[in-house]
Formats: sequence, C-alpha cells, structure tokens
Amino acid sequence: MSGHNKWSTIKHKKGKADAARGKIFTKIIKEITVAARLGGGDMDSNPRLRLAVDKAKASNMPKDNIERAIQKGTGELPGVVYEEVIYEGYGPEGVAVFIEAMTDNKNRTVAEMRYILSKAGGNLGENGSVAWMFDKKGLIVISKEGISEDRLTEMAIEAGIDDIQDAGENFELFCDPAAFAEALKALEGQGVAIEDSQLTMLPKNSVSLDENGAKKVLKMMDMLEDNDDVQNVFANFDIDDAVMEKLAEE
Repeated sequence: MSGHNKWSTIKHKKGKADAARGKIFTKIIKEITVAARLGGGDMDSNPRLRLAVDKAKASNMPKDNIERAIQKGTGELPGVVYEEVIYEGYGPEGVAVFIEAMTDNKNRTVAEMRYILSKAGGNLGENGSVAWMFDKKGLIVISKEGISEDRLTEMAIEAGIDDIQDAGENFELFCDPAAFAEALKALEGQGVAIEDSQLTMLPKNSVSLDENGAKKVLKMMDMLEDNDDVQNVFANFDIDDAVMEKLAEE
C-alpha cells in the first residue's frame, strides 16, 4: 500500500482523521476561496470548487461559511489573498516529502516547513527535487457495501478509471487528473456510494520503515499536517501492517 494511503489509514485508526474541527474548516475555506478565485464561483463550471464544497458539506461546515468563502474568492467580499505553493524535501529514513500549501506569507511558511523537516531529521529541497518520484492521480474511494467488484469495474471503465485497488472496506479508483471531475460525476450519476475523492500524489517507489523509523516519519507527518498553511502532505513511505497495528494501539 502506498505511503499516502497508509498514512490515511493509520490516522483514522489513531483517531486523528478529523483532528480539530476549526483547523479542518480553515483548510477547506482556503481551498474554496482559491478555487473560486481561479475558476469562478459557479460549481457547475468549476470542478475544483465543487470538490471543495463537497468536502465542506461532508465536514458539516455551515452553509453561510461556504458562501462567504466563495464570495471572498470571487471578490464580492474582502478577504485575504492566498497563494498556492509547493515544498519538496526529505524526512527521516530518506522518505521523500511533497507538500501542498496555501499561504498569505511565503517567507513565514517556507521557514516553518524548513524547521519542521529539520527537526524531524530531514531537509527542505529545491523545487523538483522529489516531484519526479510521484505520479499525480485522481483518487475516488468507493464503499464495498451494496456493490460488487465486477459491477464497479464495469462502471469504472465507462467513467474513465485507469485502475481499481482493493483497500479493505473500500475500493480505491485511480484516474488521470484531467479525467477526474468527469469520472466523479459519472460514478455519482450511477448512485455509487463515494466515501472520499481527491487529487493525490502516488509514490512510484516506497521506503519500507521499521517501527522506529515509522514513529519518526509519522511524527513528522503530524507536525506538517498540523500547520495551518499546509493543505496536503504526500510521502513515499510504507509501513508493515503489523507495525501499523502496533502503533495504532499506542
């Protein structure tokens, strides 16, 4: 299993999937604002905005908060202008780290990223230093409940999905980023129960971690994701299921 998905699983088992509600709202509001600024406030013609609003609704964000975030993005209301930035580097055990952030102060954010990686035993790299180690993909997570793999495969092919993987209670569907919005819309139209959907970075190769290395890397991931400017963190680590279960119990 890829580092990104393994991290998502262990966060859930450790009870960190939803961290602090206010922090989740802050990150989603930034995404809504930037999506509206770049692509307009119409969700029908702005797939990125639609995805962000769907996440907001799934997190029980009040409708007024969503509407204000859109209006700040389109300029109808005054608000902070956020800039999208990418940071790349290495964490402990040589794990490659790809960070997507939104900030109103790049000097502050880059200093914080450098500090976190350094404290974890890694370092911040140049742009492009680790991006080549990942493939950008659309990820759609489907509940196994109420649908067979054969039926899902049939619908997925029609929707433009490239790959389906068994992920325990769910199926994980992957597609080209350019086909993501249409694939999501097609599956929703078929009444498929979608658990999650996002654009993700899948590692081409993974670094296997023992228990000690896993603790170091997961601590770094926690620190990065706790930062208000960080939207997403992807890394190319792999943790054995037995080690993951042990860490989840601690």
